[in-house]
Amino acid sequence: MVISLEAYTATGRLGGRVVAEPLLSDLLASFTSVVVEAPTLALLPGGGVTAEPEIVPGTPWASVAVDDLLVVAAPPETVVPFHAAWHRVRLRMNPYVVDGELPSLPGYDPGRAIARPTGSFILLTRVRIGRAGDPPDAEPIRELDHAWVNRYAVEGVESDIELSRFFPGAGIAVMAWEAEPAPGVGADAPVAR
Repeated sequence: MVISLEAYTATGRLGGRVVAEPLLSDLLASFTSVVVEAPTLALLPGGGVTAEPEIVPGTPWASVAVDDLLVVAAPPETVVPFHAAWHRVRLRMNPYVVDGELPSLPGYDPGRAIARPTGSFILLTRVRIGRAGDPPDAEPIRELDHAWVNRYAVEGVESDIELSRFFPGAGIAVMAWEAEPAPGVGADAPVAR
């Protein structure tokens, strides 16, 4: 089955097609590289790219190391946990800042949990990809319903729960997020803390 690929690397947005049976997530978990057909690479706007581009323009295919994929857009048929507690996270992975929600089982206690994530990628929902160093109110590079994030590429994590086992080697900050006003509530309404 041919699947459209949208991924973000250190140099920019990688697009193309991959052959994955049955799921893209299985391909990312099982192989060290993926073959991308009809690859395109859009360099990050504004410069600041420190890595060499992985794709030579005009090539019919390219082999890309899975470790070079920082964020991968999940296709619409991706299965997400139904009974889950969702935790807001902000991930810093140069050159991006990724905001989203991470699922956990209800009642999950990171200090006592035996279960650990497996594989290199963790699923997030309501994903917003921005550039590191941009102000928080800057327009995002991309917003996605779901995406897989390479947990070994994360350099810093802000979340309402401790996630050091999810993102080994990353600096972890546990924060109390401000609740956003409910739809229809005026901007002058008090914010829960």
